[in-house]
Amino acid sequence: QVQLVESGGGLVQAGESLRLSCSATGRSFWLAKMGWYRQAPGKTRELVADITSGRAENYAESVKGRFIISRDNIKNTVYLQMNSLKPEDTGVYYCNFRFASSDVWGQGTQVTVSS
Repeated sequence: QVQLVESGGGLVQAGESLRLSCSATGRSFWLAKMGWYRQAPGKTRELVADITSGRAENYAESVKGRFIISRDNIKNTVYLQMNSLKPEDTGVYYCNFRFASSDVWGQGTQVTVSS
C-alpha cells in the first residue's frame, strides 16, 4: 500500500516562496499520476497541479505562471514550487497518488500566506 508524506508548508508573507515535497513509499511511483490539491477553510478541495508519469503538467488557472510541479522518480518524490504567493493561496495542501485502482492521499500540510 502506498503511503504519502508531505512536508514544506509554513507561514510566509505575500510575494514569498515555498516548496512542498511529497515522498511516496512503494514501487509504482514512476507509473502514477501525482497531484497537489488544496482546501481553504469553508471551501471544497481543489486541484492545484498534477503531473503524469510522462511528465505532462496541468495547473489550475489561479496558479499558472507562479507554481511549478515536478517529480523525481529516483527519490519517489513530487514537488510543488510556489512563487509569488498570495493570501488566497492559504489552505491545507494535499498530495495525491493515482495509478490503476489506487487513489491515495497524504495527511496534508498547512500553507498560510499573510498580506
